[in-house]
Amino acid sequence: MPKSGLAVLLTGSLMLGGCMQATLAPSSDASMTPRDRQLLAHPPYAQANIPDQYLRHIVDYTRREQPGTILVDTDARYLYYVLPGGKAIRYGVAVGEEALAFSGVATVGRVAEWPDWIPTPEIQARLGPYPSRIPGGPANPLGARALYLYQGNKDTLFRIHGTNQPEYIGQAISSGCIRMTNADVIDLFDRVRPGTTVVVLGPGQRA
Repeated sequence: MPKSGLAVLLTGSLMLGGCMQATLAPSSDASMTPRDRQLLAHPPYAQANIPDQYLRHIVDYTRREQPGTILVDTDARYLYYVLPGGKAIRYGVAVGEEALAFSGVATVGRVAEWPDWIPTPEIQARLGPYPSRIPGGPANPLGARALYLYQGNKDTLFRIHGTNQPEYIGQAISSGCIRMTNADVIDLFDRVRPGTTVVVLGPGQRA
């Protein structure tokens, strides 16, 4: 097949609804540290087959958010990191069940690598019992990285984080947080700083 025909085929296979169109699939692990590679070499969960539409892509982006903004489309199960020039990196995510999901505008209050997990009293009551603190590592539900969402100086208790259940990417399954594959959250983490604006669209609000 001529190169031009192959390019058309690849572009066509990545078409999205609306005005978003995938144009490129970046490398999945370029930003992993030696520690990341060591911890993820033999993860305590099965390798998940992520559907193609939830793999990381660079896409056209026509909304008005400024470069550096994170936008989460909960209905479509996508997180966008806005780039200059009308582009964004689109990641597949798992989102909260409707009654548990966060929506609105927040900022990244802090970030952490391989964070410990401290289950909230609500999670303990609904899903526990868990230990009061679970050390960071590949078995930890927060995965390789966590971005902690704040409104003003108040922790919302919602996070964007990795996962030890990558098979749920593309579903509304979590206790409200936004889950990414560990490779994707590492990639996002390297682009984000505290103070980054995060826009989370609620049900019915499409990007």
